[in-house]
Amino acid sequence: MDTDQGGGILYPTRLPSFHRLPAPEPVAHLVRWFWIPRWRLAPGRTSRQGVLTFPASNLTVEPDGVAISGPTTRISHRDLVGEGWAVGALLRPAGVAALGVTPSELVDTEAPWEAPGLLLSVTDAMAGPDEDAARDRAVTAWTNWLLATAAEPTEAALTANRLEDVVREDRDLVRVEQLAERLHLSVRSIQRLADRFIGVPPLAIIRRYRLQEAAQHLREDPGATVAQIAATLGYADHAHLTSDFRRVLGLTPRDYRSDARRGGEPTSPRES
Repeated sequence: MDTDQGGGILYPTRLPSFHRLPAPEPVAHLVRWFWIPRWRLAPGRTSRQGVLTFPASNLTVEPDGVAISGPTTRISHRDLVGEGWAVGALLRPAGVAALGVTPSELVDTEAPWEAPGLLLSVTDAMAGPDEDAARDRAVTAWTNWLLATAAEPTEAALTANRLEDVVREDRDLVRVEQLAERLHLSVRSIQRLADRFIGVPPLAIIRRYRLQEAAQHLREDPGATVAQIAATLGYADHAHLTSDFRRVLGLTPRDYRSDARRGGEPTSPRES
């Protein structure tokens, strides 16, 4: 199952309920996975979710509508209250193109998306007491909508999928020149693909994946030093990793590790 369950979630213990389900084969070139949180919080309680999102766009269904969100350049937060659910699709580059999305126009942005059929079918699917069955029905509803709606992918879109795969899978890849060599393309071609199908520069894509991996190491491997994690992920030294962390998350790797051990309660006001 290719869902990277821990990837991108900065404080997993804060999550009331969260599942990632792989995209069925007929739409696996369009969607990496479907992500489905569901929450029921006591009156007056708020659950803040911090996410270092994948360098990609998401199309999300909630009871009150559908929204498209582009790639982000920084940590994002959402405060959950009351009761609710969402069913989101992490779009692959070919999925972005197949839906007619221009991701570079949606960086750090969320906008409404008109898809009344998708909204109705997913809302119906999420009804009922059996949450496992509801999730499966929601993925089926999503899949049927995509098969009826999405355009056929172009060769360029599928090449952009391969670009994403290489960055995601090769932890030794830290420079755009390496990516271009792996795909047998020029650096300029890589830049054009990233802009057209993902929305952010290729170096930003590489750094986001490495930064997600660093956060997961910091949470799950308490014996590893920041310098060791930096070396594992191809950073020149721990100072470069610390700089990336501070720029995107607003805190150092050591502070993040301390916060994660405390269940996500920040040790200073910077996250509030």
